[in-house]
Amino acid sequence: MRERAEAVAQQVQKLDTDLGLDTGLYAVLAGLDATGLDADATRVLERTLRDFRRSGVDQDETTRDRLRELSERAILLSQEFSKNIRENVRSIRLTPDRLAGLPQDWVDAHPVDDEGLVTVTTDYPDVVPFRTFAHDAQARRDLVTEFLTIAWPANDRVLQEIFAVRREHAALLGYASWADYDAEVKMIGSGKAIGEFIDRITELSTASAERDKAVLLERLRQDRPDATDIDGADVSYYAELVRKEQLAVDAQKVRTYFPFESVRQGLLDVTGRLFGLEWSLVPREDARTWHEEVATYDVSFQGERIGRIHLDLHPREGKYKHAAQFDLARGVAGTQLAEGVLVCNFNRGLMEHDEVVTLFHEFGHLVHHVLAGRTEWVRFSGVATEWDFVEAPSQMLEEWAWDSDVLATFARNTDGATIPAELVRAMRRADDFGKGYDARTQMFYAALSYDFHVHETDDLTDRLRELMERYSVFPHLSGTHMQCHFGHLDGYSSAYYTYMWSLVIAKDMFSAFDHGDLFDPEVAGAYRDKVLAQGGRRDAADLVEDFLGRPYTFDAYAAWLAE
Repeated sequence: MRERAEAVAQQVQKLDTDLGLDTGLYAVLAGLDATGLDADATRVLERTLRDFRRSGVDQDETTRDRLRELSERAILLSQEFSKNIRENVRSIRLTPDRLAGLPQDWVDAHPVDDEGLVTVTTDYPDVVPFRTFAHDAQARRDLVTEFLTIAWPANDRVLQEIFAVRREHAALLGYASWADYDAEVKMIGSGKAIGEFIDRITELSTASAERDKAVLLERLRQDRPDATDIDGADVSYYAELVRKEQLAVDAQKVRTYFPFESVRQGLLDVTGRLFGLEWSLVPREDARTWHEEVATYDVSFQGERIGRIHLDLHPREGKYKHAAQFDLARGVAGTQLAEGVLVCNFNRGLMEHDEVVTLFHEFGHLVHHVLAGRTEWVRFSGVATEWDFVEAPSQMLEEWAWDSDVLATFARNTDGATIPAELVRAMRRADDFGKGYDARTQMFYAALSYDFHVHETDDLTDRLRELMERYSVFPHLSGTHMQCHFGHLDGYSSAYYTYMWSLVIAKDMFSAFDHGDLFDPEVAGAYRDKVLAQGGRRDAADLVEDFLGRPYTFDAYAAWLAE
């Protein structure tokens, strides 16, 4: 199935490339008289002509042929990169006593084999709890090291070729770098601005980052008095201890309030109430899904069916390893209903609260896709805004997973007790711990994404180590090569900065809501209609300004970071 899908994807890419380099088609569209076109049609024409230019349609025949070769090579490299990550699941094997600290339900789900050992894999449902709760420092280090060397060394070679293809592609079109080419159609506008943004966020977050790292190091020294620094093998574990011991939040207690089925239904209820949507479960025999665990819902707004969603939320062998939303069909008013898929890898039992936040985040993309699926032009349907804005609505929806009144509607333990408001407030305080060093880590990832596409380097791991030293507050873990399984180097190319860029905007948009009543129908309705439902009909900056009544600023983000 995957091999067939890859073959079809190659055909689609070839068709897309051929269309973009079709001089006859370009001549027809370039010769159109735009007089009398409405705003949406004018925007379609402008964007289409821009796409043709960026495809290289106006280059000489030799250049067009080379661009076609590069495009076809790029899709093959992308598929190879993803396949290497997907298939290189690593593991460690431990005696049961080395699982001390792990939640009991996690331990129960990892039986001892015939040799008296337990296998712990690098899949997220294993590695996230293990590095957070396992008391055995060497076992944590061993697993994290395996996790950060997934697809090494195979993907190191693939990445070098991906970067080379992109550099040549941009140069043939007259751009100084791939980052400049890629940024031209984003809010940020230029490659230079990416570097400036990374440095600005780094500066804003440094004081908070160093303060919280010092707390982690002090706690580590209680166990290892001679410790001089703390790295990725210990950060999650000691951050959890600090939250539990100093901030009065026990993640293992918190997770008892989040059984998966309750969270999924709670998410549907919350977003339904917020945006005026109705979710109707579709019987499996009518849904025609690819696996029995996929849940399908029809989506209605004001009594009209506007789309369908599929939730594929648990891990299985060979499945995509991360969390993401995918389109099945982009909606067009009166012609085609929007249809989307959520693919995640959550436990079937109790969820970490971080997983709940992730589910809200990814579901935000799905809501955006469906609500913006009633446009006249498929070009503007769904999550069709500039790429450095698309995360903002999802990041903003995360806020509803942190509100005590919202969580009280579905977060209950097996005794039926609702999660206490004071616990939620403590969780929020605990979550704020580390936001500075998290921002610095994100800027390290963003710098990696940007730098690899702008500067040619013989040794990617050496350059990664240099960038980590400059942007992250944590040292490189010896013997690891995380670039090889950093999937965003393929999908986001030079634009990983977009997560933080959109968070800045998300914090600003969230400031328009009454934090005492996150379901205020007037504000929620304005946000739904002026931002989400518009899709790509207007520039993102204009959508945000229409909703806020002013241009977006860094103020709300800076204030949050300083709290």
